[in-house]
Amino acid sequence: MEQQQSQMVRVKNSGILNYNGSPVGEDTEEEMTRSALSAFRAKEEEIERKKMEVKEKVQAHLGRVEEETKRLAEIREELQALADPMRKEVSIVRKKIDLANRELKPLGLTCQRKEKEYKEALEAFNEKSREKAQLLAKLMEMVNESERLRMTKLQELSKNIESLQ
Repeated sequence: MEQQQSQMVRVKNSGILNYNGSPVGEDTEEEMTRSALSAFRAKEEEIERKKMEVKEKVQAHLGRVEEETKRLAEIREELQALADPMRKEVSIVRKKIDLANRELKPLGLTCQRKEKEYKEALEAFNEKSREKAQLLAKLMEMVNESERLRMTKLQELSKNIESLQ
């Protein structure tokens, strides 16, 4: 490192003086240029190598970060599944319940209307049955009265016929 710095100082001063203060010759100048150039190339190669190392480290770190991100996403999904493992099934059942409620409302109203109609029809039926029973009782009474009257008439006719004989 110190050697490279001293060569750089020599290169900078090459056109004026050499290291000990006397004018520099062309051979020495060429040699210093070559050594400075090789030092520069060595530095460039070292910088490039370090750059590649840093790039590899960053890539490796990015790979780890991506893996951790995937793992975190999986963990998040598992946590959501733990929070409500039957979420889809529950949602489906809730929708079916809502649908059943919507269908039940008009059916309930129809049922109430039909029950009212049934009660009214039953009342009318019972009323007619009572009326029929009363009419049957009256008919039976009338038939009995008619038979009694006919019997009485027959007996009278029979007596009249016997008295004529």
